[in-house]
Amino acid sequence: MSNPVTESGAISRPRQSREERQQHILSAALRCVRRSGFHGASMSNIAAEAKMSVGVIYRYFANKEAIVEAIVASDLAEMRAMFAEWESVPDDALLDTLLGTLERAIEHKYTLDNAGLALEVLAEAARNPRVAAIVERADAQERDLGRSLCRRISPGRDQVQQDARGEIISMIFDGMMIRAISNPQTDRQALLAALRQVMTVLFTLPDHA
Repeated sequence: MSNPVTESGAISRPRQSREERQQHILSAALRCVRRSGFHGASMSNIAAEAKMSVGVIYRYFANKEAIVEAIVASDLAEMRAMFAEWESVPDDALLDTLLGTLERAIEHKYTLDNAGLALEVLAEAARNPRVAAIVERADAQERDLGRSLCRRISPGRDQVQQDARGEIISMIFDGMMIRAISNPQTDRQALLAALRQVMTVLFTLPDHA
C-alpha cells in the first residue's frame, strides 16, 4: 500500500519511534560523512539527506560530536554482543574460537565503507578534543573487554605484559583499516593464515620468552 498524500502534497510517512528516527538520522549522517568527511558533513547536509528540517535533527543530536558518539556507541555495542557470545565458550576452547572469527574480522576491516568511516572518526578525534575524549573512553572499554579474554586464555600472566600484547593486537586490527585503503587487493587468505599464527603467539608465548 502506498503512503497517503497530505493536502499540501507531501507524503505522509508512518509514525516512527524515537529510536527509529535516531537511526534514520544516523544513517543519513553516515552517508554524508562517507561522501564528504565530518568537516564537510554539516548539520544542514545531514538534514537534507534525512529529508528532515535542521530543527528536527537537533532534537535528536545536539551537535556533530553527538553523532560521532552514537557511531562509536554502535560499534561498541556490536563488540559487547560478540564478547557476550564468547562467555559461554569453555576456557580451553576460547583461543580456537577467537581464531575462527578472524576471517570475519578481516572482511569487516577491509570493507572500504567501514575503513573509511573509522578513519574519519579518528581524523576528527585528532583535531577535536571532544571527539578525542569519546574515542578514548570507547577504547578503554574495549581494552577492558580484551583483558577479560586474555585472563581466560592465559591465566596468571603479568598484567603489564598482557596490556602490551593487547595493544599490539589493537595495532594490528586498527592498521588493517589503513591497509584497506592503501592495499585493498591484498591476498586475504594468505593474510588470514599468517594472522592466525601471529595471534596464537601473542596469546600463548610466555611472558619472558
